[in-house]
Amino acid sequence: MIDLNKRSALRLAALSAAALTLVACGKKEEAAPAAAPAPTAAPAPAAAEPLKAAWIYVGPVGDGGWSFAHDNARKAVQKEFGDKIVTSFVENVPEGADTERVARDLVAQGNKLIFGTSFGFMEPMLKVAADNPGVKFEHATGYKSSENMRTYDSRTYEGAYMAGVIAGAMTKSNVLGVVATVPIPEVVRNVNSFTLGAQLTNPKIKTKVVWINEWHNPPKETEAATSLINGGADVLFQNTDSPSVLKTAESMGKRAFGWDSDMTAYGPKAHLGSAVINWEPYYKKSVGEVLDGTWKTGPNQWWGVKEGAIDLVAVADDVPAETKAKLDEVKAGLKAGTYHIWKGPLMDNDGKEVLAADQVADDKFLGGVNFFVKGVEGKVPGAK
Repeated sequence: MIDLNKRSALRLAALSAAALTLVACGKKEEAAPAAAPAPTAAPAPAAAEPLKAAWIYVGPVGDGGWSFAHDNARKAVQKEFGDKIVTSFVENVPEGADTERVARDLVAQGNKLIFGTSFGFMEPMLKVAADNPGVKFEHATGYKSSENMRTYDSRTYEGAYMAGVIAGAMTKSNVLGVVATVPIPEVVRNVNSFTLGAQLTNPKIKTKVVWINEWHNPPKETEAATSLINGGADVLFQNTDSPSVLKTAESMGKRAFGWDSDMTAYGPKAHLGSAVINWEPYYKKSVGEVLDGTWKTGPNQWWGVKEGAIDLVAVADDVPAETKAKLDEVKAGLKAGTYHIWKGPLMDNDGKEVLAADQVADDKFLGGVNFFVKGVEGKVPGAK
């Protein structure tokens, strides 16, 4: 039997041994190196949101003409820039209050670039642009701009002139007819340029004009074309948006031109050529500038044959070789900038000189044309 003193001594020895063991274990744990933390992966950069761009059309995209040409270019832009851009359009938008409503809705949808493609869209677009400084607006054929809205146009009068070169050679009655839309300088300039081109190959021609006061109205276009043919015109030209004029010429055994797009298929027997607009170069330039941050407002962007925006295509096989050669000469001069359609001496149809000998019209002059040149019958509606 163990007495109390010995029992106490044994307990003390046991406690001391336990303490030594704990200290040794603690030192061992402290000496163990801590595990290195796992590296934190850098966050992936946020993908850039695609640019949303929208087009507003005054007519249907299936018109075969003006809106059709714009929409073809929109599709080309989408293909060019891929997932960097999302495009959309609204068609058949009347000029005026509806334009403003549509533009505001497109802004609300997140579009940062909006193209308005009709002259009458100008004032509504200016209003919406003023209220939305973070959105860029582009207006076709207009003349008013702001900090976030600029204007662009195509020199359609060059296409009209080239069509005239062929018309003068192909007419048998020496009477040409033009179905015109609204009497603004753009349209008056085209009527005159068509006539000047025709006079280059046939000084005897005269041009008759019927106004429909709309951009796209196939029944009115058909009625106007019929009236011109009944009045003696055997070659028709148009500034309207549908192929109705060409179709009418086909049905009545006369000749005509396509406008804005290649309209050969709508009247293959009547078709003499199509004065086309290629909006692709400008739209690609504009979208590219928005994407790289270099877009800015400025003077009107007015492109023609020189920039690849205007051409006369699908010329009929029965056009004489010498006429085609003259057309090629004109086209080459326009591309080089050495051929001037509006060059004096030039008279209006009252006999008043509007350009002196060898004077070349500048863009300011061309932008204010409100008279008919010699050879065009009648007066410009509303002109003094």
